[in-house]
Amino acid sequence: LLLGSHLERQELVAIGVGAPNANAHTGDMERPPNFSWGDRVPLVTTFQEWYRVPVSLANDANAAALGERYYGSGKDLEHFVVLTLGTGLGSGIIVNGKLLIGAHGMAGELGHVNVVAGGRQCKCGLRGCLETYASVTGIKRTIFELLSVRTENSPLRDLSFNELNGEMIANMALEGDAIALEAFKRTAAILGAKMADTAAHLDPQAFILSGGLSKAGDILLTPVVESMEKNLFNAYRGKVKVLISKASRDQAVLGPAALAWMHFERASP
Repeated sequence: LLLGSHLERQELVAIGVGAPNANAHTGDMERPPNFSWGDRVPLVTTFQEWYRVPVSLANDANAAALGERYYGSGKDLEHFVVLTLGTGLGSGIIVNGKLLIGAHGMAGELGHVNVVAGGRQCKCGLRGCLETYASVTGIKRTIFELLSVRTENSPLRDLSFNELNGEMIANMALEGDAIALEAFKRTAAILGAKMADTAAHLDPQAFILSGGLSKAGDILLTPVVESMEKNLFNAYRGKVKVLISKASRDQAVLGPAALAWMHFERASP
C-alpha cells in the first residue's frame, strides 16, 4: 500500500501478499503443490525484514475474493465464493462480508475436494481432486483424453500439452471446435455439481468465476449453471447466481491491495 499521489514521493505503509497454500495465521506458504520451494516458505517474516512495514498474507484465491468484495463483482454481496480457474483451482469464501480464514488459516481449498474416487493424480498427493478436472491443467488433461478416443479434425491435435493454455482452449471452443466444446461440457458438469455441494454448506448469494477458463464466457457459464441447478438441493434452486469476474489479469493486485488496506484501516486511530 502506497500513500501519496503519483507525482510525489510515495510512502510504503503496508504490504498485502496473495500466495498459494498461504496460511494467514503462520505467515507461511505451506507445501504448495505447484511449487518446489520446500514445505514452508516464510513470506511474512521475509517481507517484513526487507521492508520494515506490516505484512498481511492470504491464500491467493482468498485475496482474489477480497478484491472482488471491495472492487469487483462482489461489492454488493455479503455471501459469495470466488473460484479461480487457473493452473489449479483456488477458492475464496466471503461470509457476512468478511473473508473466511478458518481454524488453521487455510479455509477455502475447494480445489482439493474429491470428485472422482481413485481419479486423476493431483500434485497435492491425493487422487480425484476437483482441480485435476476443473482448471486449465484439468481441461488440458480432458482434451488429450478426448483426442485419444475421437477422430474429429481439430487444431488441438497439432499442439503439445505444454503449448496449450486456457485462453487457446476458450478461443477454440468459441470458434466451434468439437473437442474443445466437449472438454468444456465435461469440465462444467463436474464443476457445477461441486458448486451445488458448496452451496449446501454455505448458502451463498453467488459464485464468481475467474481465471483462464472463465474467458470462455457463456460456453463455460451456461453448462456450469445447468449442472449446478440440476444438483442443487431444491431450497437453493434459482437463488444462487453464477457470475464471470470482470477483473483483468492486471487487476489481480487488487486482492492483495485490499489485504493491505484492511491492516492499515485496523491500525489507524
